[in-house]
Amino acid sequence: MPRSIQSTQLPLKFIPQQFKPSVLYIFRWLLPIVLRFRTRPWLPAGIVKIEAENVEVLAGLYQQFQARKIRFLLAFRHPEVEDPLCMLYLLSWILPKIARQENIELQHPTHSYFLYDRGMTVWAGNWLGWLFSQVGGVPVRRGRRLDRQAIQTARELFANGKLPIAVAPEGGTNGHSGIVSPLEPGVSQMGFWCVEDLQKAKRSETVLILPIAIQYSYDQPPWSKLDWLLSKLEADSGLPMMEITQGDGEEIYDQRICRLGEYLITEMEEFYRRFYHQDIPKTISIDESASKNQILIARLHRLLDKSLQVAEHYFGVQPQGNFIDRCRRLEEAGWNYIYREDLPDINNLPPLKRGLADWIAQEADLRMRHMRIVESFVAVTANYMQEKPTADKFAETALLIFDMLSRIKDTTLPGRPRLGLRRAKITVGEPISVTERWEKSQGDRQAVRQAASELTQDLQTALEKMIS
Repeated sequence: MPRSIQSTQLPLKFIPQQFKPSVLYIFRWLLPIVLRFRTRPWLPAGIVKIEAENVEVLAGLYQQFQARKIRFLLAFRHPEVEDPLCMLYLLSWILPKIARQENIELQHPTHSYFLYDRGMTVWAGNWLGWLFSQVGGVPVRRGRRLDRQAIQTARELFANGKLPIAVAPEGGTNGHSGIVSPLEPGVSQMGFWCVEDLQKAKRSETVLILPIAIQYSYDQPPWSKLDWLLSKLEADSGLPMMEITQGDGEEIYDQRICRLGEYLITEMEEFYRRFYHQDIPKTISIDESASKNQILIARLHRLLDKSLQVAEHYFGVQPQGNFIDRCRRLEEAGWNYIYREDLPDINNLPPLKRGLADWIAQEADLRMRHMRIVESFVAVTANYMQEKPTADKFAETALLIFDMLSRIKDTTLPGRPRLGLRRAKITVGEPISVTERWEKSQGDRQAVRQAASELTQDLQTALEKMIS
């Protein structure tokens, strides 16, 4: 997260993909160190072991790809910022090892092109855009209805590239290893485009989408660090510390998180009532049999809706779709006010016009903070912690609250506190044939759209089963 924007910025240009194996090999050897140690606030840390299941399926697909029998896309879960590095570890270290064990001959490098959010270079710096371009990354403006250059590049690589392509169909992180956010339709659409491109070129490769799940767990339950973090969050919120009696066990963490959540929701409701004139009743209409936690989540979702409405009203954006859809559109609207493509030479503007442009950029950045708060809580549900409560789930929720408070009280988003060393588990699923679905639709556009929608739902179901 950058410091508060005080002036208008140059347009966000497309960063061309320029894959260089030499850069990839260097980064591969540094990868275990990067995974283990934090070097920058936005870089992941503390991954001490990565395990993978069903990798022989992935090895077989790479062998078929290299024999020009198939084209495939890796659709991976995206709960945390560590995911791309874990995927790189899978392809660079685990996959070659399993291929040797299974006597599957593969050409090197075993790698993939990948799509990434153009906003990452805004938060982390231009160096990240350079690195991603060198290792096969294609930047995408998530909120744009049609990012033509990114779509054309990804479509060309999927059909004709020397490597498979990897995409996170959730579109962004949700902070929950055990919850899959609603999938965006882009992955399915890319699959059907690839089939059409191969058909036009009279090529016979089969197009597949491979679901891949990623989950994280702490090497040891971080109870003491979690207690420290909750105490810090309570202090930062102005909430008196909760008296803890001996023998309360795990239940006390659930109580503390719910108590903290209720307090923060109440504070934010009053904030939006008083300063943004939002109509937020003191009570909420919900089934009388609803539990206290269900009522709390209903209030949270109402609050998120009001927060988005404040930003949508400012930018003139209609509230359509789910929370994620609305966040994407607001991000693009804000960037259009900050990264001005309609001002080709901002440094030579008359002082009046430059001052007005800077004013708009500052206000757009401030209004986007409403959306950033919502982003942290799009996947929070009423029963996630209550179903098999674990230290991992408590930690996930506490860290989301940490993100929210950081965005409110700081101009920068600091690196998350490390609660403990973690393990990553990667599960390779079974490939889904896009070609078979395209053939059943017989190329009819309406039927293809329906088939793409069904493919998105089937991919969602596959990912949810893999993490259950």
